Amino acid sequence: MNPQLPDSLLVLERGWLSANNILCFDGGERATLVDSGYVTHAGQTVDLVGHALAGRRLTRLLNTHSHSDHIGGNAALKSAYDCQIIVPAGLHAAIADWDEDALLLSPLGQQNARFQHDSLIGAGSEIEMGGLNWQALAVPGHDMEALAYYNPEKRILISGDALWENGFGVIFPELLGEADGLASTRATLEMLAKLPIDIVIPGHGRPFDGIDAAFERAFRRVDQFTQNIQQLAWHAIKVIVSFAMLERRQIARDEFATFVLGLPFAVDVNARFLSMADDALVTKVERELLLVNALRIERDLIVAGG
Repeated sequence: MNPQLPDSLLVLERGWLSANNILCFDGGERATLVDSGYVTHAGQTVDLVGHALAGRRLTRLLNTHSHSDHIGGNAALKSAYDCQIIVPAGLHAAIADWDEDALLLSPLGQQNARFQHDSLIGAGSEIEMGGLNWQALAVPGHDMEALAYYNPEKRILISGDALWENGFGVIFPELLGEADGLASTRATLEMLAKLPIDIVIPGHGRPFDGIDAAFERAFRRVDQFTQNIQQLAWHAIKVIVSFAMLERRQIARDEFATFVLGLPFAVDVNARFLSMADDALVTKVERELLLVNALRIERDLIVAGG
């Protein structure tokens, strides 16, 4: 059973490939949306949001961070509703220049519709959404520029991918050699764990309470990855291949190796952390994703699970 949220907040829980969308009814027939899903789901996102708005105007779209499953509907929502797009301040250059490497589009083999933001929000700022005052919190780790939004009155955290019920998003900066993502993730979790929180609205999965258990799982996970960076590397490769297959839906089995080895992130992370031969990498990815039903075989095809 989902915890009870204020009537001014509505969570549109999405399945992969899209992140959740959080609709905040601001009063005066206005509304704000947090995160917009993946680009291939953009039409569905516009329809879902339009239905939930029930005649209200979407005036603002706020992002927790810049990964494709959180910003992929930005352009479509801007076109449909002419809403103001607000992004974390640290993302200004990457979005303004549309740097596909910095946005992790090219490395992960993902896509997005280009958009331009209207304004920025930085850590320490406050913003009113759904009749509640939210504090923007820096939550580096999964994404070094990410923000979470915390309402102390109702003790609600909109966490993006910094905290899920069963962990957190892949710690990309560590694997890309860009920052100490593991230490940043731990510091983020330690900061969040000190807050009085009753409900977390995550980027993926249902809103949840049971906060102490969620933190316990998250700390245990970051400890495991810190002690074994190869485990993090392998986890990340499987996540990215799964995501790419969900977008592709199916592929001829004899093309799967080319598909996996065409993902720059998978190839680079393997070279830096695992040193597996190409054929061994592909075989292990296929086997392990089949075991957890993330993939299945249908005659001469490999098909995405879910």
